[in-house]
Amino acid sequence: MLPRFRISIALGLALLMLDSASARADDTPTGHPNILLLLVDDLKPALGCYGDPYAKTPHLDQLAARGLRFDLAYCNQAVCAPSRFTLMLGAHSTATGLYGLGHKLRRSMPEAVTMPQFFAQHGYHTESMGKIFHIGHGNEGDPESFSVPHFHDKVIEYLDPASTEGGKLTREEAYFTNQKLDQIRSLPRGAAFEATNSRDEDYADGRVAAEAIKRLRAAKTRKGPFFMAVGFVRPHLPFSAPQRYWDLHDPSKLPLSPFPDHPKGSPGIAHKRAGEIAMYSPVPPKNEDYTEKLKRQLVHGYYASVSYMDAQIGKVMTELDRLRLDSNTIVVLWGDHGFHLGDLGIWTKHTNYEQANRIPLVIVAPGVTAKGGSTRQLAESVDLFPTLAELSGLPQPEVPQPMSGKSLLPVLKDPELRVRDHAFHCYPRRGGVIGRAIRTERYRMVEWKKPGAPAKTAQFELYDYGESSVEQLNLAKERPGILAKMKGILARYPEAKRR
Repeated sequence: MLPRFRISIALGLALLMLDSASARADDTPTGHPNILLLLVDDLKPALGCYGDPYAKTPHLDQLAARGLRFDLAYCNQAVCAPSRFTLMLGAHSTATGLYGLGHKLRRSMPEAVTMPQFFAQHGYHTESMGKIFHIGHGNEGDPESFSVPHFHDKVIEYLDPASTEGGKLTREEAYFTNQKLDQIRSLPRGAAFEATNSRDEDYADGRVAAEAIKRLRAAKTRKGPFFMAVGFVRPHLPFSAPQRYWDLHDPSKLPLSPFPDHPKGSPGIAHKRAGEIAMYSPVPPKNEDYTEKLKRQLVHGYYASVSYMDAQIGKVMTELDRLRLDSNTIVVLWGDHGFHLGDLGIWTKHTNYEQANRIPLVIVAPGVTAKGGSTRQLAESVDLFPTLAELSGLPQPEVPQPMSGKSLLPVLKDPELRVRDHAFHCYPRRGGVIGRAIRTERYRMVEWKKPGAPAKTAQFELYDYGESSVEQLNLAKERPGILAKMKGILARYPEAKRR
C-alpha cells in the first residue's frame, strides 16, 4: 500500500495531466475557423510593414509578420459607404449601383446576402463594432447583417470645446449622426486636428478596442465559430488623437508631396480640389493654396492618427493571443480606401488615382499563410468574400447579388501564383459620368463616360507606374498600343449601372 503522501503526489500529478490535456483540447482547432476582420477608415499603406519610413506602427507590423501582405491591393471605389458595400457584398458598385454615401442597401437590394449573413447561415455567430457599414449622410448601415445589435460609436469626435466653436454641432458631426441634414451649410466647421492629454478610451477607437476585447472573451466561452468585424475610424478626419501619438512624429521631418498639380494632359472630369477637407477648420474653404504650416499639420495629424489606431489594434491582437484563439482565427487587416496627402494638390480620397485606391491588405490564416510573406498579386476588396468562404471550408457563395470577386486562396498558399491580371475600380463624377479603371501591375487606365453613351464620347487616362509612383503625365495619346490592350480588359466588364 502506498504511503499517504505518495498517493497525494500521484493524485496531484494525475489532476495536473488532466488539466493540461483539457487546456490542449481547448486550444486545438476544431470545425470552422473564426474570422476577425479589422477594418480601418481612410488607411493608405502608410505603415512600417509597407516600407513607409515615417510610420510608427509596431503592432500592425507585427500583424503583417504573421501572415501574407498584399502589396497591390485596391478598393473598388474610394468612398466609405460604397467601398464597404463592395467588401460585404463581393460585388462592384458598377454592378449594384451603390455609389453614394447615402445609398441604402436594403432599398436597392432587399434580398442581398452580405458576407456576415452568409457566415451566419453556416453556423457562425456574427457581430460588429465600430465603423463597419457607413452610418451617416442619411444611411443607417445594415442591421440585418449581424446576429446581435451593432456596437456603434463616433466617427467625428472632439474632446476640446475649442475644436467646435465652444461645443457646437459641426457640419461633419451632423452628417455622421444624421442630424440637421438640411441645414449643413449653416453649421460651423470643426477642427481638422486635435491633440489632447487624454486616455485612449476617451476617443472612439479606444472604446471599440475595449469592446472587441470583451467580445473575444465571451467568444472564448461560447461554442461555435465567430465572425467578428471590428472597425476603427482613425485616420479618418478629424485627426483627433491623444498627444502622445502626435509626439511620436516630428512634423518637420514628415514628407510633403513634390507634385502639387494635376497630371499633365489629364481630363478635367478626373480632377479634384477642396471637397471633404474644406469641411474642417482652418482649411481654406475654396481652392486657395495651403500654407506649408497647414500642410505639415495635416500630414502630422494623419500619421499620429495611424499610430493611435495601431495601438488599439495591438490591444485586440494581444487579447486574441492571451485567450489562445490565435491558432484557429483568420485575421484580416483591410483599409476601406487610400488617402491623398497633398499629392496632385488633392487631400482625402474621391478620385481614381493611386493614392486614393491602393489599400493595405494583410491576411493571417493559421496553417495556410507563411509568416512574413508578401505578394504582388493584384487584389480587390470584392475578393475577400469568396476568399474567406473557401478558406473557412464553406461552399462558394451563391447569393442574389452579382459576385465580382475571385478567391485568393491559391495565392495565400503560394504568393507567386496569380488568379487575376488586373484590379478594377471606379469613381462617379458630375453629370452621370463614371470613371472605370483598370490597374495592372504596371499601368492604370481610366475611361470616363456616361453609361450607355457612344464610345466616341469617352475620355481616357493612362499612367505608367514603372516611371513614377505618382501620376504626372497622361500617356493615353503617346502609347496607343498599351491603351488598346487596357481597353480590351475593360471590355470584359458590362456597362456600369447608372447612378
